[in-house]
Amino acid sequence: MPTGPTIILALKILVTAVTILLVASLVALVFKKPRLHGRINTLFFVLTMCTVAGFEALLQFVDVKATFDEPTRDLLRTHLYFAVPSAILLPAMFFTGWTRRKSIHLVLAVVFTTLWIGTFVTGVFYLPHN
Repeated sequence: MPTGPTIILALKILVTAVTILLVASLVALVFKKPRLHGRINTLFFVLTMCTVAGFEALLQFVDVKATFDEPTRDLLRTHLYFAVPSAILLPAMFFTGWTRRKSIHLVLAVVFTTLWIGTFVTGVFYLPHN
């Protein structure tokens, strides 16, 4: 059975990995490569949703109160305040980008980016893994 620190370390690695993909997709836009942006974002979408589903499944098998102390559970809760809304928004972002609905995609992108920054900061810097 995985330990709390192992779970959090895995979360940090995965959040960092998909964030690198997100930054790469934005760099593709800067270089006027919208097709590459879309392909990278497709990978970002799939990996992020697999990560969310995987961690949700894992947490069904772990006794959260026994695995994480109260301060860590509070930090995880704060992380989820950003991660859950961004995961809910991600399919809409993917759909509007795929269907080239640029105006709504850009509005959603601003909201998503704000939520994702919170997801990254709370997931990578706030959560203890030792």
